[in-house]
Amino acid sequence: MTGHVTTPAAALADRLPDWVTLLRAPNPGPMTLEGTNTWVLRAEPGAPALIIDPGPDDAGHLARIAAHTPVGGVLITHGHGDHTEGIDTLAGLLGGAPVRAVDAAYCRDAEPITAATRLAGHGLDITPVAVPGHTADSVAYLVRRGDEQVILTGDTILGRGTTVVAYPDGNLGAYLESLELLGAYQGITALPGHGPALADCAVAAGFYLAHRRARLDQVRAALAAGISTAPEVVAHIYADVDPSLWPAATWSVRAQLAYLAQRREFDPGAGGLDLP
Repeated sequence: MTGHVTTPAAALADRLPDWVTLLRAPNPGPMTLEGTNTWVLRAEPGAPALIIDPGPDDAGHLARIAAHTPVGGVLITHGHGDHTEGIDTLAGLLGGAPVRAVDAAYCRDAEPITAATRLAGHGLDITPVAVPGHTADSVAYLVRRGDEQVILTGDTILGRGTTVVAYPDGNLGAYLESLELLGAYQGITALPGHGPALADCAVAAGFYLAHRRARLDQVRAALAAGISTAPEVVAHIYADVDPSLWPAATWSVRAQLAYLAQRREFDPGAGGLDLP
């Protein structure tokens, strides 16, 4: 459980609902896996579609999205550039479709999403689910069409491997709570921001939660052995990870150390760690 995870955290979905289309951006990489997933949801032929995460500002990818007109709106799962850079170009191609996100900086012609937001229309019922942790503004979307449901998890749960807690914007305590929350969505297909769709959001959330807790135990053991700075902890517990990924691992380790410091299990001053 504590080794580097590259496989899916749950069984892959054997099919997508016929009202869900995946458009994958051509930006593969260590952090984006096969590329950023843009999801197109359309309740029935001819109805306005809902777009989740435009992705990077790639002309070809955005043209593929725009070809799915009519579009009723765009939703953002979080503000990282590989999900948001294409917002304005896509809005132009679509003639100004409203864009909604938790962070007002990514909204266009619409109000930010809050705990009170309810979205419905065009045959889809959408419930935003706040899942801070990967980033402070992370939000999932539970979408219902008739008797079918999916949940769009952004980078909170990926289609394979695990995600980073992007410290200092990301927060491990919040992330653990978000995983516990997503553990309630049993049997619901998870549509992630990267990688393949997963058959059961709750199973994936449970795997992630166990993995995070195991990593915390590794950090505790490292601290007990006298290892106290983030780079030293990364080198110690992520030795099986490609060093090119160590900068991202450092985000998560700093989030882990901040979490332990908040719980008074670690004195950041003793380790020379500068925590905001």
